[in-house]
Amino acid sequence: AMPLLLTESDVRAVLPMADLIETMERVLIQFSGGEADQPVRTVIEVGASTSFFGVMPARMRDPAALGTKLVGVFPGNAVHGLATHQATIVLVDPESGVLRAVLDGRYITEARTAAVSAVSVRHLAREPGLAVALLGSGVQAGAHLEALRHVCHLEAVRVWSPDPTHRRRFADKWQAELGLPVQAVASPETATRGARLVVLTTSATEPVVEDAWVADGAHVVSVGACRPDHREMAPELVARATLFVDSRAAALLESGDVVQGIAAGLFGPDQIRAELGDVAGGRVAGRSTSGEVTIFKSLGLAVEDVAAAHLAYTRAVAQGLGTEVQI
Repeated sequence: AMPLLLTESDVRAVLPMADLIETMERVLIQFSGGEADQPVRTVIEVGASTSFFGVMPARMRDPAALGTKLVGVFPGNAVHGLATHQATIVLVDPESGVLRAVLDGRYITEARTAAVSAVSVRHLAREPGLAVALLGSGVQAGAHLEALRHVCHLEAVRVWSPDPTHRRRFADKWQAELGLPVQAVASPETATRGARLVVLTTSATEPVVEDAWVADGAHVVSVGACRPDHREMAPELVARATLFVDSRAAALLESGDVVQGIAAGLFGPDQIRAELGDVAGGRVAGRSTSGEVTIFKSLGLAVEDVAAAHLAYTRAVAQGLGTEVQI
């Protein structure tokens, strides 16, 4: 068969969030159990170091899948009305290496990141109802609300981002969509204080959340700051909390919130209690007390992209979606 080209709308049609959350849970368990092959991604800086381009290959055994994501973060795109995060996923046949599919990766990146965060909430947050602090009002913030509604009872959302117009527009849109209170607030402190769940989807390079603002028993999800010189959490918060990551190897190399805290002598590499896949798989306990603060630091794994792309590809083939292309 000829390779299949899958657009963003094709991918959206076959990847509902509920299914993606279950797929991400399975792939995280496999990854942490050593059943997937994935080197730490290769990243090159483009231009004045604010843009970067990464190559993320991975192989899964069950289901058998092999591929790579090509991902770029180009902050300057915003002024031209283009998405700042660009991505394409290439799948090849695991037996022969023959090209099987080329997929839009922007939506997969958006949705799988939020789905993985939802897995962390399922295993690490305290139930029942959660008051959510959302820092950031971009694509990831919306994807996280979409994913969280599948795993917990959202009571209210307070959203902060630097631009008042953005955060108000975001709050209005999601209040209408969720049918629950979504309030735009004027500071990250107002958003964070008293929240049971704190979700950081920022493009910040310096911490936006202070330790003192975070209540005992909160669960913090951090998906921004994916470079060793970037942080979005105060180092004292990371030191106080029980820390879980998607990949121990990647976190010790790529996460400024981890790397800089270790460099400053605030904690050691053993501050990372476990990978989320070990908790989801029952190999390591998650939260041990109702009062501890848990953090899930997410960097994004190539196996997540390959698993999501493989699911989209197999469903698209079954449903006759996509366009066959001769390359």
